[in-house]
Amino acid sequence: MSAGESEERARQIADEVARRSYGKLVAFLAARTRDLAAAEDALSEAFARALEDWPVNGCPANPEGWLLTVARRKGIDAMRIRRRGELLAGRIGTMMEGLEAAAAGTEIPDQRLALLFVCAHPAIEEGIRSPLMLQVVLGLDAAAIASAFLLAPATMGQRLVRAKNKIRQAGIPFEVPGREELRGRVDAVLQAIYAAFAEGWTDGAGTDAARRDLAQEAIFLCRVVVELMPEEAEALGLLALMLYAEARCRARRTAEGDYVPLGEQDPALWDSAMIRKAEELLRRSSHIGPVGRFQLEAALQSAHVERRLTGRDNWSEVVALYDALLGVEPSPVVGMNRAVAVGKLSGAAEGLKALDRIRADGRLGEYQPYWAARAALLAESGAIPEAQDAYDRAIGLARDPAVRRFLEERRRTASRNP
Repeated sequence: MSAGESEERARQIADEVARRSYGKLVAFLAARTRDLAAAEDALSEAFARALEDWPVNGCPANPEGWLLTVARRKGIDAMRIRRRGELLAGRIGTMMEGLEAAAAGTEIPDQRLALLFVCAHPAIEEGIRSPLMLQVVLGLDAAAIASAFLLAPATMGQRLVRAKNKIRQAGIPFEVPGREELRGRVDAVLQAIYAAFAEGWTDGAGTDAARRDLAQEAIFLCRVVVELMPEEAEALGLLALMLYAEARCRARRTAEGDYVPLGEQDPALWDSAMIRKAEELLRRSSHIGPVGRFQLEAALQSAHVERRLTGRDNWSEVVALYDALLGVEPSPVVGMNRAVAVGKLSGAAEGLKALDRIRADGRLGEYQPYWAARAALLAESGAIPEAQDAYDRAIGLARDPAVRRFLEERRRTASRNP
């Protein structure tokens, strides 16, 4: 094998290990050092060392153990520079625990779930939880995360550093919380994962490389939670919800990049295997309970899929699911979607009445889907001037050029059909 081939082979193995085990290795190191940033630095240096060593000496049989050994040495060296005396000796002893066994090929304890709970600790600012998870569990760099969350790289980098410092200064334990804390903390983990998915989902055309990968990374994070907490019903529900959405990815745009709403998508373009997996997850979650927000949202997705695949009118079931969802998630967005379903079930006039009941909520004023839904219901009811005004608001608020073009065409159609 040539030197170039050896380097490429080493890089491939390093990439595979990073994808498969980065979060597991960071969690294992951070649980012993109580310093997330230091664990990341040590592991980063270990990967850099691997790209120098492996092309020359060959890839080790246990690459994770090799990386842990090097990271341990790097971490100890860093501690010696920063600390002195008995505290140093104690920290080094803690860091040594278990590393020799891991390097020898023993299974590395999987502490990624504890790391996810650290990222979702109440002491961590809510808005940085998703980016923090993406960096420390998946190894995404700050620049890619910043692009996905529409922030300057320097700003995102500073926020991530502050969050890691907070973890160290507050002494946040690297452990799964006790039963009394678990419910709220699991919810925080799942909310953060869903926020990451939503950021990726907004780039339906896949034109932003960072966002295109973000939805997949969020699904991967949720798979980790499901793997580590297989009896957590809402984790199963969230994974099902994201898979239902991701299954329709290819159908959301035409070959020319035009937006296609769910009701006009070609089901043949949907990923049927992914939908079957989502259905399986939703069934599993229904046997565990209690039913929560993500399970209900996944059930709504399932109902939409069933309607399109069978042609059966199930809008009454959809409205009932939205009523249940409002009971656990009384948000104006849920109310807006329920109003659209009411319009499908009982006519545009009833849909508009339902929409008017939530109109006073100030959060809807800048929410583009609200104005698009209002415009469609007004056009269907024959109130064309009002529909045109609502379309103008929706068009002005649309960030996606494809969605903007779609709304402009709907506005023209409404004008031609008074």
